[in-house]
Parts: sequence; structure tokens; C-alpha cells
Amino acid sequence: MRTIAVLNAKGGCGKTTVATNLCAALAWEGYQVALGDMDPQQSSADWGRIRPEEYPEVISINSADGPIRAPADTDFLVLDSAAGIHGPELGNLVRRAQTVLIPVLPSFVDMNAAHRFLGHLFSLKPIAEGEARVGLVANRVKPHTIVYRELKGFLGGYKAPIVGQLRDSMNYVRAFESGLSVNDYPPYLAEQDWDEWATILEWITSRKSRGKA
Repeated sequence: MRTIAVLNAKGGCGKTTVATNLCAALAWEGYQVALGDMDPQQSSADWGRIRPEEYPEVISINSADGPIRAPADTDFLVLDSAAGIHGPELGNLVRRAQTVLIPVLPSFVDMNAAHRFLGHLFSLKPIAEGEARVGLVANRVKPHTIVYRELKGFLGGYKAPIVGQLRDSMNYVRAFESGLSVNDYPPYLAEQDWDEWATILEWITSRKSRGKA
């Protein structure tokens, strides 16, 4: 079982959006997927509860109900972490994961916060020794804007790869409200979103996204 932690200490950067849409995208590929909600706000758990049965299954596990343990036949466990995560809690989560995804928004505030968080994250032993791999996701981007170019330059300054970008689209908001993802939408509504997630999935399912552990 692969464990993927979606991390960023700053709130509002899109961790839950990335976690839920990643789970659905993997489920559409035929994988057995579980989503672990570690955030006290329980937004991922809410999404899992209302996900329609006719779409590929994502098993929802809420940390409020006890330790997050996925079924034995799970291929991917995606962990939606809480904002403000730090100290032993962050260290324990990174040790548990083979892959870490970090969404970052194109704003001065978010890039400054990410700079501090990433500096600490890359100092942690599992990351420094390659036991877990980090992938950066440019989230809610508007191409051809100055701030987008600044975000790409900022993220490009780190050793971790930029594994994808997600456009600023109301599809994510509308889908979430119904327990869906952009990959659950038909192509005439979300073909561009499908393409963006295909790029991220290509990295997630490759050997280079997995740590040595």
C-alpha cells in the first residue's frame, strides 16, 4: 500500500481539493483507494460521506473516529493533513508516507509561508534521506499572469519537482459540493482538468514518486 500525504502548514492552499480529486482520479484508474481525513474540520470526510455510489469508490476514514487504518487490499492511502501541522505530528506523518504532495497558491502570502514550511520539511530525516519523495503542485493558477510566472520561479528553486498545475476553476467547487471530482465530470465540462490530473497521475504512479522506504 502506498501512502501519500497532502501537506502544507498554511490553511486554504487546497489540500482537501488535491486529496479528494487525487483519490477519485486514482479510483478511475482501477485502484483501491482510501482517503484519510486528519483535519479537525473534516471536509474530506464530509466529501466521502456524500460521494454517490455510482462513481468509483473511495473509502473514507475519519481520524475523529480513531487511528487511520486502511483495508488490507488498499492500493493507495491518501492523507489530507490539517493546517498548522508541525513538530512531532509532522514528523510522524512524513515517516508514514512514501510520497508527499504540497499544493502552493500563486500569492505573495502563500509563497512566503511555503518557503518557511518547505525549508523545515526538507530538513526532516525521511525527506533528506530519500525515504519519502516530495512533489510540488501549483494550485489555482491563471496562466499568462505575472504571479503565475513568479510561482513557477519560486517552486523551481527547490529540489523537488513541480509535478503538475491545477487551474483556477469553479469545477472544483461545484464537484466538491456533490461528493464528486473533476474526473467524475464529462469531458465537455472538464477536459482541461482531466489533462492536468493525467500529468500528476503520471508522476504519482511512477517509480520516481516513491521513496526508498
